[in-house]
Amino acid sequence: MAELDVEVVASDHAVWSGAAKAVRGRTIEGDMGILPGHTPVLSLLSEGELVIEPVQGAPVKAQVNGGFFSVDSDRVTIVADDAQLSEG
Repeated sequence: MAELDVEVVASDHAVWSGAAKAVRGRTIEGDMGILPGHTPVLSLLSEGELVIEPVQGAPVKAQVNGGFFSVDSDRVTIVADDAQLSEG
């Protein structure tokens, strides 16, 4: 099964990294969903919720504010101005 290599960082700390089945987030162009095999993309993040569906375990949610969203060769890099994991 194909998977994404995801890394989420804020300007001053690492937030989450690992293997995932899917990532959903809000960009300035609208909501974006990423699955393995997605075409390369670079977009600016908007304030909102980021949802990561890890290969194992419950979905991981984070509140992000600004930054960028990069996808290339099943590697997803999210660099946010501010990002904090959400409870529940």
